Order: sequence, then structure tokens, then C-alpha cells
Amino acid sequence: MSSVLEASHASRPASPAEAPILSVKNIEVIYDHVILVLRGVSLEVPKGRIVALLGGNGAGKSTTLKSVSTLLGAERGEVTKGSIEFKGQRTDQLTPGDLVGMGMVQVMEGRHCFGHLTVEENLLTGAYTRKQSAAQLRDSLERVYHYFPRLKVRRASQSGYTSGGEQQMTAIGRAMMAKPQMLLLDEPSMGLAPQIVAEIFEIVKDLNQKEGVSILLAEQNTTVALRYADYGYILESGRIMMDGPARALAENPDVKEFYLGLSTEGRKSFRDMKSYRRRKRWL
Repeated sequence: MSSVLEASHASRPASPAEAPILSVKNIEVIYDHVILVLRGVSLEVPKGRIVALLGGNGAGKSTTLKSVSTLLGAERGEVTKGSIEFKGQRTDQLTPGDLVGMGMVQVMEGRHCFGHLTVEENLLTGAYTRKQSAAQLRDSLERVYHYFPRLKVRRASQSGYTSGGEQQMTAIGRAMMAKPQMLLLDEPSMGLAPQIVAEIFEIVKDLNQKEGVSILLAEQNTTVALRYADYGYILESGRIMMDGPARALAENPDVKEFYLGLSTEGRKSFRDMKSYRRRKRWL
């Protein structure tokens, strides 16, 4: 599989002259007017690429995604400095609904499905913002079922009684029903078996390569994320500590040691490291 992915990366050269679909510039985020969560975070997502936002629990990944999708207000958070642009337009005066209309959809952490609705009813809620005929709606459903054949089998099942992997597929499929140009995926691997994680990431890769959907992916599973991403940013304590092409990050000794659990001396644990040593190595 790795050789196929390497060939995929090699066949997709960077286009630095093309304006990114998403640009986050030096943002600062504060919760409850007191708690500083993000400090000077900047990143870009080129059109048609997968960008991974990596880091441990509490690093600020979900906050970054909610800043982009303008969902911070629901959690008493606020972008107090910097700017965010989607397709060249500043988002600070836009609502989440406005961004969905422009083609950006976020899949939240935790597989938020409507448990009392069937799988198909959940999918149909994703098309709520689109004006389309019954025939177009059926075509959209079949498109989702093409990528997630398991959902077609389970379409009449109540979502609350489906597996974690099926709920994650439902959440991504529901986002697809809005025909996004950009997906924000928050921890899609959380709580899932490795086989299901691989299946979902293969589908995400297909969406990117076949549909041209740009993806900003927040993940703790650094190994999987860097395998599928084109570029990566590593967050720690609300700051971008390192960034680069996914392949280069995967080979970086510090990333191997602290995020992949590997080093020249073999596998290590965070418990064996002094926190000051971790921070000093990044500087």
C-alpha cells in the first residue's frame, strides 16, 4: 500500500502559484474571555489536497477546526486576532450555514448522528441546504452509497443501533450530501478498530482524488494521517511547532520519537521523556 500512496503523492506536484482554498493567518482564540487556547496559528490548505493537523489531546486541533467553520461561538470561544479566509473571502462575518452554502462542511468529533433516525434519514438531512429535485436527491444518495456500500445495506436501520464505524461513515456521508468543496474532519479514527480506520481513510482518499474535495484533517493517529495526507502541521499547546510535506514529517526523527513512538533506539514512551526536553527539541 505504501508504494501506491508514494506514487500518488509523486503524481500530484505542488502548485504554489494557486491560491489556497483555505488560509488561516496568525489566529488567536480565547474561551470565556479568559482562556487562551490558540496562539499565532497559521496554516493553508491548497485546493484539492489533504492537509493533516496533528497533535495530542488538548493541543488545539478541534478548536482550530471550529475556528475555521465559525462554530466557536456555540462554546463561548472567539477568534480575537488574525484572519481566516475560505475561497478568498474572510469568514469572521459568516455563519456556519453560510459556509455550508459556500461548500465547506465539518464532520464533528464523536460521530454525531441522529440516533432515532435511520441511516438514510440521517443522510438526507445533509441535503437540507440544497435545492434539488427528487431525482437529484436519489442520485446524491446513490453517490454516497457508492462510496459507503455498507450504508446501503444498513439504510433502514436506526443509526443509534449501528456500529461506531457505520456511524462515522454516516456522518461523512451526510456531509457529502451537501456536495462540499472542502471537508473538515475531526478525529475520524477515534474509537474505531484499525481495519475500519483503514477503510474510512481509503474512502477519504477517494473523495479527495476522484471528487476533488479539499480536506483538513485533525488527527491524533499520526501514522495513519501522514500516510494519506499531502502536508502536515503539528500543534502543541495551541501553537504550530512544525510543518512540512507528509512524507518528510513521517521521516523526521523528532516526529518519529514523540508522535510515532519510534526512535533510533527503538520504541519509546512519552513517560520516559522529560517535558522540558520535548519542548527544547522543537525550538
